[in-house]
Amino acid sequence: HLQVAMKDTRLAFRRRHSYNTKSNKTRVVKTPGGKLALLYVKKQANVSKCGDCGEKLRGVKALRPMQKKKSISTKRLKHVSRAYGGARCGKCVRQRIIRAFLIEEQKIVKRVLIDQQKAKPTPAGK
Repeated sequence: HLQVAMKDTRLAFRRRHSYNTKSNKTRVVKTPGGKLALLYVKKQANVSKCGDCGEKLRGVKALRPMQKKKSISTKRLKHVSRAYGGARCGKCVRQRIIRAFLIEEQKIVKRVLIDQQKAKPTPAGK
């Protein structure tokens, strides 16, 4: 009878790190020469979140912490051109502006009421 030898599909890690950890994930690819080789898969990057509501920030690229460093990626990828761009979402910035405006308005109203009370003549003693 005919015996067919199976091709050996076992692969060894290419780096010295030999444990199956999160930072040592690989995938098998076939090279143009027909051999199987290991490719190391990078960890998936997370999009920055809003510091107030925790929503994903639109217009900001998903980067790994080291890629966010100054020298590696440009400022254009890490922020949007707005106050608090790259740290807070548009909704939260709008809320902050409105809150600040209303607080200032409240202070003005309070000041006007105090001035009106001072201007009002107090009734003479009984």
